[in-house]
Amino acid sequence: MTIAEQTTSRPSFGEALKVWFKIGCLSFGGPAGQIALMHRILVDEKKWIDEPRFLHALNFSMLLPGPEATQLATYVGWLLHGLRGGLTAGILFVLPGALVMLGLSLLYAYGRGVGAIDGALFGIKAAVLVIVVEALIRIGKRALKSWLMVALAALAFVGIFFLNLPFPLVVAAAGLAGVVVAKARPDLIGINGVSDTVLDHGTNRWRHAVLALLIGLTLWWAPVAIAALTLGAGHVMVAIGLFFSKLAVVTFGGAYAVLAYMAQQAVQTHHWMTAPEMVDGLGLAETTPGPLILVTQFVGFLAAFRAPAPFSPFAAGLLGAALTTWVTFVPAILWIYAGAPFLEDLRANKRLTGALAAITAAVVGVILNLSVWFALHVLFGEVTERHAGILRWYAFDPAAIDQRIAVLAATAAILIFRFHRSLIEVIGVMALLGMVAHMS
Repeated sequence: MTIAEQTTSRPSFGEALKVWFKIGCLSFGGPAGQIALMHRILVDEKKWIDEPRFLHALNFSMLLPGPEATQLATYVGWLLHGLRGGLTAGILFVLPGALVMLGLSLLYAYGRGVGAIDGALFGIKAAVLVIVVEALIRIGKRALKSWLMVALAALAFVGIFFLNLPFPLVVAAAGLAGVVVAKARPDLIGINGVSDTVLDHGTNRWRHAVLALLIGLTLWWAPVAIAALTLGAGHVMVAIGLFFSKLAVVTFGGAYAVLAYMAQQAVQTHHWMTAPEMVDGLGLAETTPGPLILVTQFVGFLAAFRAPAPFSPFAAGLLGAALTTWVTFVPAILWIYAGAPFLEDLRANKRLTGALAAITAAVVGVILNLSVWFALHVLFGEVTERHAGILRWYAFDPAAIDQRIAVLAATAAILIFRFHRSLIEVIGVMALLGMVAHMS
């Protein structure tokens, strides 16, 4: 298929460059808002791609691990201008938000103890709690369309919250269940009408995929290998590279799905930050354009900033942020270039579609775990992890609830659920109210 058949009009590369930069600077509001923005500009205004092709690309992006909005931009860029178009679209979609997130991370690291900053972060914590709950409800309505989907979500929650199962294991188990059910009872996971046909496109696509994988894997792992050779295998830079590379492989279901796993690993396993700081990072990420998964950059920055040797804290933080961003987004773009030749097969494969549907249902349980985990750490002064055999739970004193942040959270809930204000508006209002509460 030629580019003329895939799009309604073909822009020059220079024109596309300006539009991708504009999208990167305006892409607030999480994946839903970013996808809507791209649809409005690319389909409705510019008419560079038609509606079926846009939805086709979106479905493909949602089949892959990683931030789907970034991958959608990369794929459309590839359709328009090939390799350079995809790289330009992907990089410009991420870069503005990454630079803003870096600035916020620096402000956070050096500005703690300043009353206005601490107050703003206090209010943002309350907003983040409600934003995560809103995401839980929104995704749940879309994904839980049968009793089986509800059961998968419940099992995922129990597995992560009470049994402390690894997030990748939960994703793999849900995907396997989806494969099995898709064959026997596709109606239970909402994929009736999906063909199980495998299309024949020849062998050139395999050469393309192998070449993309070889180049992509080399670029992905080169900085991690350099860090290991120059700084030693036990250095925090290597730990950052390995940990966020692993996240890049299992981030099905969007950023909220992986946040609980990332937060608990960063706080409890690596001890890079505290739970309230993790909530702060998510709040800051919500204020930036670009993918919400940029919160990983905040974690990588603080991890390196606090264990800087042999660098200064400033230099270490910059390197940690850059490495985290690299190993988060290079794989996301790699999946697009390696998988694009197989797009038709992926959409036609009933088992793969069933696996994705089941994973999406399990993600609801994962986000419920994130909601409870955030609520406990935001609302109560001290939360202790307890174990009894294979069971894990969190102990806290109900009387220790922070009434100020509870009131702020209720205010954020009214703004979101009653008045339907945007995330940026809610975060701005809550930051101001947090300053007022902090000074009182």
